[in-house]
Amino acid sequence: MDSKFFAGNSYFIDEKVNFFKFENCYQVYNDSGQNIGSVRQKLSLGQKALRLLLNKAMLPFLLEIKNENEELEASISRGWTFFMSKIKIHDAQGNLIGTVQQKFKFFKPVFKIFDQSETMIAEISGDWTAWNFRIKNPSGAGIGEITKKWGGAMKEVFTSADKYNVNIDSHYANLENKVAILASAITIDMVLKESK
Repeated sequence: MDSKFFAGNSYFIDEKVNFFKFENCYQVYNDSGQNIGSVRQKLSLGQKALRLLLNKAMLPFLLEIKNENEELEASISRGWTFFMSKIKIHDAQGNLIGTVQQKFKFFKPVFKIFDQSETMIAEISGDWTAWNFRIKNPSGAGIGEITKKWGGAMKEVFTSADKYNVNIDSHYANLENKVAILASAITIDMVLKESK
């Protein structure tokens, strides 16, 4: 797997407000402030209609991560659900590279990330209201974070609350697992919004 998009370690996610709010859309920047891609929700006409009638937390969703050339890098999807979600992560070729099991502990979201052989590779947990998440490996050691704290060049670019920063340890070596972890982290705002 060779992905320039996932070669970085710092991602800045900026929500673009959609007037009708049917489809979520986010722009993705690197730590130099360069736009490197986007995350978009794909909805059919039927799904848009269902969102007016049913609780969207039950509905399937598909999120596509694309690079600056509009080429697919990864996707994250969920089928119909009635309680806790099981989310699938695919690479650009459509191969399953991981799954995410969403749980809530004491009203705080927890996302357990597994590789394609169902081995746990990471956990994202934290406080959605304070927007502070830690990414840990199975041993509990920190390998990244999702925050609304800004530094460097991005401090000037981002000021409002609908933007967040995803960082992963630069020493994290397994690229396929890194893609699964980053895909989960980059799309976390959309996943949480769809679960409400």
